Amino acid sequence: MLVQVEDGRATKLRGDPEHPVTRGFLCGKVAKYLDRQYSPDRLLYPQKRVGEKGEGRFERISWDEALDTIAERLGAVARGFGSEAILPYSYAGTMGLLNRDGMDRRFFHRLGASRLDRTICSSTGGAGLTATQGLRYGTEPEQFRDSKFILAWGANIHGTNIHLWPFIVEARRKGAKLYVIDPLRTRTAALADRHFRINPGSDLALALGMAHVIIGEDLYDHDYVARHTSGFEELRDLVCGYDPERVAALTGIAKEDVVQLAREYAGTRPSVIRLNFGMQRSERGGAGVRAIAALPALTGSWKQAGGGLQLSVSQAFQLNRAGLEMPELQMRSELGRAARVVNMAELGSALTELDSPPVKAMVVYNSNPAAIAPNQNLVLRGMRRADLFTVVLEQTQTDTADYADILLPATTFLEHTDLYASYGHYYMQLGRPVVEAAGEARSNVQVFRALAERMGFDDACFKESEDDMIRSLLASGHSFLDGISFERLEREHSVRLNVSAPGEPFLPFANGFGTASGKCEFGAETLEYAPPVESRHGDAALRRKYPLEFLSSKNDDSMNSTFGYRAAVDAETALLHMHADDAAVRGIQTGDRVRVFNDRGSLLLTADVRAGEASMVPPGVARAPSTRWGKRAADQRNANVLTSERLTDIGGGPTFYNCLVQVERCGD
Repeated sequence: MLVQVEDGRATKLRGDPEHPVTRGFLCGKVAKYLDRQYSPDRLLYPQKRVGEKGEGRFERISWDEALDTIAERLGAVARGFGSEAILPYSYAGTMGLLNRDGMDRRFFHRLGASRLDRTICSSTGGAGLTATQGLRYGTEPEQFRDSKFILAWGANIHGTNIHLWPFIVEARRKGAKLYVIDPLRTRTAALADRHFRINPGSDLALALGMAHVIIGEDLYDHDYVARHTSGFEELRDLVCGYDPERVAALTGIAKEDVVQLAREYAGTRPSVIRLNFGMQRSERGGAGVRAIAALPALTGSWKQAGGGLQLSVSQAFQLNRAGLEMPELQMRSELGRAARVVNMAELGSALTELDSPPVKAMVVYNSNPAAIAPNQNLVLRGMRRADLFTVVLEQTQTDTADYADILLPATTFLEHTDLYASYGHYYMQLGRPVVEAAGEARSNVQVFRALAERMGFDDACFKESEDDMIRSLLASGHSFLDGISFERLEREHSVRLNVSAPGEPFLPFANGFGTASGKCEFGAETLEYAPPVESRHGDAALRRKYPLEFLSSKNDDSMNSTFGYRAAVDAETALLHMHADDAAVRGIQTGDRVRVFNDRGSLLLTADVRAGEASMVPPGVARAPSTRWGKRAADQRNANVLTSERLTDIGGGPTFYNCLVQVERCGD
């Protein structure tokens, strides 16, 4: 990214034209980031709560008072209930490693606080990839231009992965086809050659059905399968039970289309799958990822540039994470051992039911759990507890910030030093501050370093500078980092990992995998499909009560809840997309106020009703884009008031997209 600065003020953002992926442009979300940077709603100084929790009333205090109060209250909780009564809650509000996983982790390890299992986004898919491939590597985005068949599986590329799109356009100009598998008519689906509307949560069944055709019609790569895979016979036996007729009944995709899709995928070389994280937010999401990851191994498409699969490439950044996070500090805490683990997708239960000890203090940074955590009513009930001490580090006053006892102003990425990896390409970047911090804002590194000092932690690691921390990260000894020094990053800003020779494509699994066996592990014993409880083929009694499948997929104009204050985001996330067939039987028309509800809660939205191909959703599905700030809604709620804390099959992820609801028209 290039930032134009005039008289100390950033005035323009644009993509770096020399970067092989950014290529001179930014996504529409970040292109408007300066509106956030200089927003009149930006938090500029520490504050303490003076109203009731959730009211959002604060008064200004000094940094000394804020830090002293936090240190005193955390110390009191640790003495009175044990250090595990303190819970950090964070995710990826910043993608910088230092301010996401650095001094904060060291501080909480040394304190002996509960550890957070950060599962809210990608843990299920990551677990599936690791089980099958051994390593979370994938096809380079630059290779998509060489593909002849591109399958976007649960991937709204045009809305959420825009820097991949030019490579797809280039491939299509050379004759490639783009097919989309998605319940929703997304921007990408509208632009595709074919769109397969799949029933939510049935991706595993479709992948097994494709494998049925590929194996049954002898379309697989015999040599590659024999040399580089394990468990083929068991997979062959399993997929015998997933004939096109059965798969059509489970997925909603016609049996002829199942066969055609499998034939075209296997018969076109090179073929590539762009898988994204939406489909793994389902009860069998981990198995779904495993089954989809088996397809390029069956066809041998990993051998070719422009083949394979991309879900995440994050593990290629083989940095010294242990040296950054320093988990060994737990042994120096009063606890003297590794602390308990709390799943962030079960925050509501953690705040209201967890015992031995109960959570008595929570420190939130890089996240907005009041908006993004499932089972929202339970989460808010926990956050309203009078005996819960809450600290929030934020840039703007989010829904979560309204529940803080102490609210601290945080820097933006334009105001602090950090090191950035990626999960969609193989370039690492050093970011330096280009403008002064707004008001009295401080980085997470600064805040947790200061808290460590006030808590009396005299470990040398808390005095390390940001540059020292980056040097430690780079000192992993992995070959992918050979020749990538701090000085080189300082000089070049963005550097490609040494995943292949210069000018050569990276083919991560052309000659083997990263598993213990060195082979792709099909794991057929884990791949049997069972419909999610909250789905059209799930619990029949529940379905009679709540007949619509509810999807709260990301809206195109924000990143989770980060830009929830924008008017365009507020307008989009206030809608409920319905198919005309479902709306007609309920007497609902476009523009009507509707109530969406289940046993967990209810939500007021405005209906957007369409028919046929113009409909965002198929019959039986309703969709409310996420993630709205509850405070901007008449009923102070968003889509997560309807979602559950039920977890996925592996990885402990949330099942956001297995959710049954009813919808009714309501008056003014």
